[in-house]
Amino acid sequence: MTGLLILALAALAAVGFGLHRRRVDGRFVAHRDASPSTWDHVAAAAPSALPGERATLVQFSSAFCAPCRTARVVLSDVATQEDGVRHVEIDAEQHLDLVRALDVRRTPTTLILDAGGHELLRAAGAPQKQQVLAALRAPQVEEVAQRPSRDRRSA
Repeated sequence: MTGLLILALAALAAVGFGLHRRRVDGRFVAHRDASPSTWDHVAAAAPSALPGERATLVQFSSAFCAPCRTARVVLSDVATQEDGVRHVEIDAEQHLDLVRALDVRRTPTTLILDAGGHELLRAAGAPQKQQVLAALRAPQVEEVAQRPSRDRRSA
C-alpha cells in the first residue's frame, strides 16, 4: 500500500512539473534595461554579428540541445519574414562569460533586443513562431522601434 502511495505522489509531481514546463517554455517575459547594453556584450563575443534595425533575436544554444535546433529554425524564419529583424545565434558552451553576464540559465534562451541593443524580452525554451511574432508586436518592442535610434550599436 505504501508503495502505491509513493508511486501516485511521484506521478502527481511529474504531471505537475510537466504542466508547469508546458506553460512557461518559450514564453517571453519583460526584462529591465541595463547598462552597458546587452548588444555590447553580444558584440564583444560575436564581433561579426550585426544588430537588426528594429529588433535582434539573440539565441543561446548548445551542440546537443534538441530544442535549440527547433528554435534556430523558428527564429531564422521570423527574421527573414520581418523587416528590420535579425537572428544571432550564440554557442553558450563557447561563450560562458557572456552566459554568466546575461544570466542565461538554460538553452535555448532567446533575447529580444531593441534597435539600441537593450534587452526587452526573454524566453527560456523553444518559442513557437506565433509567440515570437506576438513578442515582436508587444507594446514595448513597437514603442522602441518607432523612436529614432540615438544610441544604436553596430558591430
